[in-house]
Amino acid sequence: MIMEINMTEILGGLLLMAALVTIVFIIAKYNYLIKKAMIEKDIYVKRVTMRYRYLDLGCIVFGLGVGLLVSSIFTYTEMNGDTIDLLIWGTILIFGAGGLILAHFIRKKLEG
Repeated sequence: MIMEINMTEILGGLLLMAALVTIVFIIAKYNYLIKKAMIEKDIYVKRVTMRYRYLDLGCIVFGLGVGLLVSSIFTYTEMNGDTIDLLIWGTILIFGAGGLILAHFIRKKLEG
């Protein structure tokens, strides 16, 4: 089977990647400029909360894992394929957000 190369798909992919690289560059540049200006005015305080630096990531990954487990229930139902996909992705995103909220409350409790 020979794959047909569609020029619009290639162009769309390249534009998407260029947009992502541009967004990351702009965010990094302006974060650097803001920190530099804050240091020059002596108002920059370096964070000392390195004790719990993987707490957010751990809680988000835990939430995503629980979301995957819960969303597997939807694969056994007799619903339309699009509805099942929507429910699966929605469940995963909701539990991932719940993990982020949980990390916020845990950090707040641990830091005082």
